[in-house]
Amino acid sequence: MDKQGQEMFLHFILQRVQEGKEDEARVILLENFKKQDEGTFSQKDIQAFFPQMLTLLKPEKLEEVQAVAKQFSGSFGNK
Repeated sequence: MDKQGQEMFLHFILQRVQEGKEDEARVILLENFKKQDEGTFSQKDIQAFFPQMLTLLKPEKLEEVQAVAKQFSGSFGNK
């Protein structure tokens, strides 16, 4: 994911996290983006991302975020 894609994904997620959880979500996302930039981001990181984010998201946004994240994780392995 390029920088613009990362920024869009960051804003997408932050708009869907519970109030007061934005900073925690931002830290998780930025750590993953850093690994992507370094070329060390793995399938294991993707699998760890889901449980972490699920606890931070608004319940009514879970399905929407899961669909987008699943689409991203599917394309990750094709690069």
